[in-house]
Amino acid sequence: MDVIKEKLKLLPENPGVYIMLDKYGNIIYVGKARVLKNRVRQYFHNSPKPEKVMKMVENIADFNYIITDTEIDALALENNLIKKYKPKYNILLKDDKTYPYIKANLKEEFPNFSITRKIKKDGNKYFGPFMGGISCKDILDTLQLTFCVRLCHTQVGAKAKRECLNYHIGRCTAPCAHLVDKEEYAAQVKKALAFLDGDYKEAEKLLNEKMLSAAEGENFELALDYKNKLAMLSKLEAKRITSLSRFIDADIIAYATNNLYSAANVLVTRKGIMQGGNSYALDEAHISDGEALTAFIVQYYANHEPPAEIICEEFCEKELIQNYFKEKFDKTVEVTLAKQGVKAQLLKMAQKNAADFLEKSVDKIKHRDDMTVNACRRLQEILQLEKYPRRMECYDISNISGVDKVGSMVVFIDGEADRTSYRRFKIKTVEGANDFASLQEVLCRRLSKLGTDEEERFPKPDLIIIDGGKGQLSAVKEIFDNLGISGIELISLAKREEEVFTLTSDESVKIPHRDYALKTLQRIRDEAHRFAITYFRNLHSKNNLSSVLSEIDGVGKAKRIALMEKFGTLDKIMNASADELAKTEGIGPALAEKIRKYFDENL
Repeated sequence: MDVIKEKLKLLPENPGVYIMLDKYGNIIYVGKARVLKNRVRQYFHNSPKPEKVMKMVENIADFNYIITDTEIDALALENNLIKKYKPKYNILLKDDKTYPYIKANLKEEFPNFSITRKIKKDGNKYFGPFMGGISCKDILDTLQLTFCVRLCHTQVGAKAKRECLNYHIGRCTAPCAHLVDKEEYAAQVKKALAFLDGDYKEAEKLLNEKMLSAAEGENFELALDYKNKLAMLSKLEAKRITSLSRFIDADIIAYATNNLYSAANVLVTRKGIMQGGNSYALDEAHISDGEALTAFIVQYYANHEPPAEIICEEFCEKELIQNYFKEKFDKTVEVTLAKQGVKAQLLKMAQKNAADFLEKSVDKIKHRDDMTVNACRRLQEILQLEKYPRRMECYDISNISGVDKVGSMVVFIDGEADRTSYRRFKIKTVEGANDFASLQEVLCRRLSKLGTDEEERFPKPDLIIIDGGKGQLSAVKEIFDNLGISGIELISLAKREEEVFTLTSDESVKIPHRDYALKTLQRIRDEAHRFAITYFRNLHSKNNLSSVLSEIDGVGKAKRIALMEKFGTLDKIMNASADELAKTEGIGPALAEKIRKYFDENL
């Protein structure tokens, strides 16, 4: 604490970002401040603080800071550092869904319409997000049925192409075949855009006419399809908030906390229609609710298109949020602190959803902590690790009889999968099915990045976990010794008895099967295995299917062809049950069991 006291005296009065570190040098919290001197000192004063903040402060061993020109720059930098380091006491929307949008590619001479989950500043128009049981596919289908716009990505060039089936069944006017001129197609697109903007009258009229026409022609299946599309439009209309302007695009965001756990709720309205909403459990240690809400908003809109308006709690940092969107998104977003009228009613609805979600999620959050952070602490204690295993990496090898050997690296941070850090390796130097040598190659390639410019992308792990027993552990230890690796602990987990082997004892460690510490090791081991198998299967295709099957005794050319015709891909054969395999021509129950056993033993 002496170091902290001295550093507190030197804090500047500039805006910036502060970074809290634990005794192992791990970043546990990142925050932004308008005045660094005032904000950082708050953590170490004896003033009342939320329980979550007090817990975080107990773990602070040091801090750093970065000065920025403005608080907006600090807010943007804070968000980038949170994504990069994933501090345990910051909001991190790991399970955030990115809802689909419909994109109108208006840069094309003959625009097409498609589904996307990524919004870009590309001059095109985006509609959505679509949620609450409304299918983008159904919307596009209705768009094509009623306005005959194209959904394909075919380039419309100077040379006419042959018209496709959609033209012949009246679902597209075939601009690619030069069967419609630019002005006619532009009129179709204009109507389609009006439909996506919430004007359903013409679509309802056209669908109703087509439904009656199909019914009269006794094409009842098509008539039913039109009827379903009309029902979908009725569902959309039913979501319209009658007292809200058709021109209002707004997200309503509420925040709830019990000072230990928090939650946020987002309701989405577009063109006066309630699209739906979602709730988020937040794990954070912000001093004020306003800062927590701002941090959530910044992260949320990193993956979502900002609306014209955000209706928000009165404690939110209104001006900062508005200026942030203007400067970083070049978009004017009005932040409304609704106190009366329909907008206040919508905010109350979001508040109720956030509070209800928090109440029902507390036990789930506690359970998640037991399975993650608390399990990591248990591992440190049980295995007598020198430091808390915040970043754990696990490796696995997959091949069939030495064919297409691959390795996987999966990463868990604070006991949770960090899929953005996963890596895959093609084995380059090993001949045949030699898992020890393959594992050594993978670890050598990975560990050689330490101390180089690439360490930024491949940070040093606290613990490496190997799938296997003492043999695999010794093989990796050789790599550690050859490269002079220190500061990384190494263990292996043997499948049969789920024993843990360490370098500090000849005896294995047996962790009770119900202990979350063991369950965490099993999760990371199983994830490494799954990731390796997925990569291995992706390397295969119909072309090498026969060569893999030829490894199985009793599966000759005729039977390989029969399996190929029935299942099509190696992946489907691998996932097939013995009963499903046995139904293939020439493959009886006995051979099916043999094939199933071969894959079970080799993968």
